[in-house]
Amino acid sequence: MNCIPFRRHARFRRIGSAIFVALLVLFFVVPSSSFAQATPRKLKTRVEPVYPDLAKRNNITGSARVELLVTPDGRVKDVKVLGGNPVLVQAVTSAVVKWRYEPAAEESSVVIKFDFNP
Repeated sequence: MNCIPFRRHARFRRIGSAIFVALLVLFFVVPSSSFAQATPRKLKTRVEPVYPDLAKRNNITGSARVELLVTPDGRVKDVKVLGGNPVLVQAVTSAVVKWRYEPAAEESSVVIKFDFNP
């Protein structure tokens, strides 16, 4: 029996190489603010969240994570909940809307995590 070894066609190797090179070019040439933030925003005014009485009474502990959208003038524009007990998240949200950051050229986002332990 005559067995012919399996060979890939050269055309498929060239197409794969071309796609790889195109992806590399896009990654390094196309600027995107979602890849990384140049410098973290400096916090000027910080209000600590208050551990809620309801959480104390019910022995609710844990953490709350939120993402802040900070305007160029340093105000917190929006708070997006990333996780945590709703009672704890409410306490964090009430506090972080009062925070102020140093001015910057454009809006930025900051992820904050708070741990609540009695």
